[in-house]
Amino acid sequence: MKTRTMMKRPGLWAGLLALALLQGCATGPNPRDPFEPFNRGVTRFNDGLDEAIVKPVAQAYQGVVPSPVRTGVNNFFGNLSDVWSFVNNVLQAKPQAAADSFMRVSVNTLIGLGGVLDWATEMGIERHREDFGKTLGRWGVATGPYLVLPILGPSTVRDTAALAVDTKGDLVLQLDHVPTRNSLYVLRAVDLRANLLRAGEVLDGAALDKYSFTRDAYLQRRGAVVEPNGDEERYDLPEASPAAPVK
Repeated sequence: MKTRTMMKRPGLWAGLLALALLQGCATGPNPRDPFEPFNRGVTRFNDGLDEAIVKPVAQAYQGVVPSPVRTGVNNFFGNLSDVWSFVNNVLQAKPQAAADSFMRVSVNTLIGLGGVLDWATEMGIERHREDFGKTLGRWGVATGPYLVLPILGPSTVRDTAALAVDTKGDLVLQLDHVPTRNSLYVLRAVDLRANLLRAGEVLDGAALDKYSFTRDAYLQRRGAVVEPNGDEERYDLPEASPAAPVK
């Protein structure tokens, strides 16, 4: 029973981790990344897990499963995520984005075979990906320091705390049938990793410190400040510079 509860609430331990880190003296040369030694250690763990298990499985999935089937799988999970995006667009007081998300779910669920076919995109209905971390940002909560989570990867203190709520909006994690829930969870993770294979190859070939590059790119993407009129302003971060490889 305890294991099942933790499977359904990955945001719980993530939030506790963030709070534990905040209790310490977070000092370091980079104010955006005061937990860098910890983060680099977790990154090495995640990279090792990826190389040993996740990446090979994703490569096999990409090599064996036909492209139309993979597209259908990706569309299906995208449709599920649009449900939570709709909720967060409402919470962010974005009526147009909320309407688009509602229409996407309605169209793809009803005439797209439960989301396997993405008719909404073909009809020009825009997707607005939102989560509770971005909702908090919408109402003025800063991203906080960069934080790398075991298995889950790049995050921030704000986004880590928001995971406790995001898991409630994850329709896959709300399934009560454990084998189905776990199978869908793994399939979604493999599908996501397969979609990132090409990007990973480009990053691996770059003469950069991958950790710094990933950190700066993530903070740039998550650092949007959404003004009351709905416009987004992004602060500029220095470009990643070559550095010694992580040892």
